[in-house]
Amino acid sequence: MSAEELLHFYKPKLWEIPRPSTEVYEALPSKIAVLAERLESIVQTHKMVKLASSLAVEDMLITDMIARYRLVISVFTLNTGLLHKETLALWEVLIKHYPDLTTHIFMPDMVRTNAFVEEFGKTPFYESVALRRQCCFLRKIEPLSHALKDADAWITGQRREQSITRAELTFVEEDKQHQMAKYNPIFDWSEQEVWAYILTYQVPYNTLYQQGYPSIGCDPCTRPVKAGEDIRAGRWWWENQESKECGLHK
Repeated sequence: MSAEELLHFYKPKLWEIPRPSTEVYEALPSKIAVLAERLESIVQTHKMVKLASSLAVEDMLITDMIARYRLVISVFTLNTGLLHKETLALWEVLIKHYPDLTTHIFMPDMVRTNAFVEEFGKTPFYESVALRRQCCFLRKIEPLSHALKDADAWITGQRREQSITRAELTFVEEDKQHQMAKYNPIFDWSEQEVWAYILTYQVPYNTLYQQGYPSIGCDPCTRPVKAGEDIRAGRWWWENQESKECGLHK
């Protein structure tokens, strides 16, 4: 057996985009109807609502719903400065695919971020949870605060299934830090249900999903996941499951 054949033989099978069952597709219209009601209720309750999009399939699903139902919800993303090129490419696709949406992109304070890199190096997040969270604070949490300055509610694409840290997730939470309501409108959706929507309505999605990435964050902090692994196993894979949050969702 050649070296190439050996590599192929021992190369682990990676996570693949789910193939939703017939039952999931049949139930999709009712899931969509409930989601539409949830989003409508959020808009009717608040003056300025924003979707924080990481450009994950969950956020693309909600983005598509916002556009489809012409909801007054703006969409923003946080460009941490460490995103995959595929993720940045998807943002450009989103803008062209949904030309009527209000979209914004927020960057970190590069003076402070560069100072952090100069002091601790380019990849200090591998050394300790504390340094990783400090990096996340500069690149995500501070820009999020800027993004939410004029909002009175924000929306996420979090789901209970995603990790043990989100198992008790509810539809609405109180964001004490930003003093506003925070909504998780697909908290009770399964991975198959999300993909059933994406595939049915041909919603654009990150090409990294085709390369074994079921959960996508910053480039240095994300890797492909083996088939059968937890879908968040590729996020901050060097840490314990209990610490796998960046601080955006406390």
